Formats: sequence, structure tokens, C-alpha cells
Amino acid sequence: MSVPQQAARHAAPDAAAPNAAASPPRPKRAPVWVVSVSLFAGVLMIVAGILNSVQGVVALLGNEIYVSTPRYVFAFDLTSWGWTHLVLGVLVAAAGLAVISGRVWGRVVGIAVAVLTMISNFLFIPYFPVWGVVVIVLDVIVIFALCSWGKEAAKAV
Repeated sequence: MSVPQQAARHAAPDAAAPNAAASPPRPKRAPVWVVSVSLFAGVLMIVAGILNSVQGVVALLGNEIYVSTPRYVFAFDLTSWGWTHLVLGVLVAAAGLAVISGRVWGRVVGIAVAVLTMISNFLFIPYFPVWGVVVIVLDVIVIFALCSWGKEAAKAV
């Protein structure tokens, strides 16, 4: 290659690759762990929502299954607890479906409903202590997973 050809090549890099400017930039992909955490959060929300709904149906249909401790400060009727858990369970499962489909509002609603579910299960501990603690732990994991991913995860899912 002669010196003038080399100088022309270094002086005009666009001339060497005319199609380089015409190609669109590649979309930025989310890291694999971000997509995995968002899917994990969505699936866990669906499972927790189903479990809360079952807990609510059991409280509605079988009041004698749960035994309450005497003199508990937050003593409520089991029918009201049943409706509370049933409604919150459906909301959590719906927000989980929204998270899996990549909706940002599903993430926000999921965090809010997980906090409400955590509070309701804390207040439900005297009726079913082990199960209340298990659901509280699931809610903590869901909140952590929903807070640890950003907008790029919603686009990548």
C-alpha cells in the first residue's frame, strides 16, 4: 500500500466503511442476573398470592381450623381476616403477572402490596404462627427482588 493510500485511509475512516453510519445502534441488553431477579420476583409473587388466597379461603370456610391466642391486642374476626388475605392474595398474584410481563407499575404495586401482606400476616401470627412467619419471609424476599432491578430489566423481560 502506498503512502497516499494509507494517509487517505487514516484521514477519512468513514470513507472506508460507508455502511457503518447507516446501521442502527445495538439496543443495550440487561445483564442476565437482572432479568433473573425480575422473573424470580414475579414468580414468587404469584406463588405468594396463591398461598395468601388459599389462606383466606380457609379462614372463610373453616373458622375452626385456626385457634386464637387469648388477649391478643389485634383480635379480629376470622371472616374479616379471610377476606383480607383473599383480596391481598389476588392483588399480589396480579402484580406478579404484571412484573413478569415487564410492566413498571407492577413493580411499584408489587412492593406496596407485599408490604400490606407482610403487615397483615404479622397481625395474623396468633392464629397461625409458623405460616405467618413463612409468608413474611417470602414478602421480604419479594421486596428485595423488586427493589434490586431497574428499568432495563423491565425492557429485557
